[in-house]
Amino acid sequence: MTNILEKILDEKRLEIAALDAQALRHAAEQSPTPRDFLAAIQRRRFGLRPSLIAELKRTSPSKGILTPHLDLFQVADIYTQNGAAAISVLTDEKFFQGKLETLHDLRFTHHSSLPLLRKDFIIDETQIYEARVNGADAILLIAAALPDDKHFADLHACALSLGLTALVEVHDEAETERALKIPNIQLIGINNRNLATFEVTLTTTERLRPMIPSNITVVAESGIFTAADVERLEKANIDAILVGEALVTSEDIPAKVRELSGAPVIARGDSPEAIPNSGAEIASSGKAPSSQ
Repeated sequence: MTNILEKILDEKRLEIAALDAQALRHAAEQSPTPRDFLAAIQRRRFGLRPSLIAELKRTSPSKGILTPHLDLFQVADIYTQNGAAAISVLTDEKFFQGKLETLHDLRFTHHSSLPLLRKDFIIDETQIYEARVNGADAILLIAAALPDDKHFADLHACALSLGLTALVEVHDEAETERALKIPNIQLIGINNRNLATFEVTLTTTERLRPMIPSNITVVAESGIFTAADVERLEKANIDAILVGEALVTSEDIPAKVRELSGAPVIARGDSPEAIPNSGAEIASSGKAPSSQ
C-alpha cells in the first residue's frame, strides 16, 4: 500500500467516525431506486466501441490540479449529449477536490439521465448507505484499500443489497484473483495506474483481462486519451472505459467525448440531441439535462 493511499484511508476513517450510520442506513432504505448502471455500460451504443464512463474531476493523483474552475454540471450535460453511457463523480474532498453534494445535485436537482458512479475510497458500509442517500447508482470498491477478503466481500454484498452496482477495481494479478473470489461479482475495473510509481500503461489491462471470465463486465481505467487507445482496448475485449483527465483538459470537450465514445461526429448546424441517449432508457425519472 502506498503512503498516499494510507493517508487517504486515515482521513476516510475520520470522516466515517463523524457519520450517523443508523440514520444513513434508514435513509438509504427509503431512497429512490438506483438506476441500472451495469446495464447502461453493457449496452454497446456505437458498434463494438466500449461504453464510456465519463468522469467529473478537477485533480489528478499524478498531475495535481487540472481544471480548478470547471463547471461540473455543464460538463455533465456535455457528457450526456455526446455519447457517454454513465458518469463517474469524484466525491473525495480533501485529496481530489470532489464533493458529495455534486453527486446529490446531479441526481436530484439537475436530474441527470445517466447513471452515476460514486468514486471514492469506500472502506465501510456507512459510506455505501451515504452513497445511496446521495443518488449514486454505483460505487467503487478498490482492492488495494480493502486487504481483508471477508470485509471486501461484505462491502460488495452490502452494495448489491441496496440495489447498487459495485465496480471492483484491481491493479495486478493478485488483486484480480481476490476480486474473482467475491460472490456474485459482476463488474471489475482494471486500473492501468501503478499505485506505487503512478506509471500508467495500457498493457496492464491487456495482461489482466484474460484472467477474467467473459460473464464479468470489464472496465479499463486510466491512461486513455485517444481513439487509438480505445481501439486497442476494444481488441483486448474490454466492455467499457472510464476516462476523466482526457475529457476535462480537452480544448473541445464535446468532440473528445464523441471521439472516445464512438458517437457520430456532429455536423455544423446539427443538435447533439441527434445522438441516441441510453440514459433515458434506464432513468427512473427526470429528463435529460440541457446545456448551460
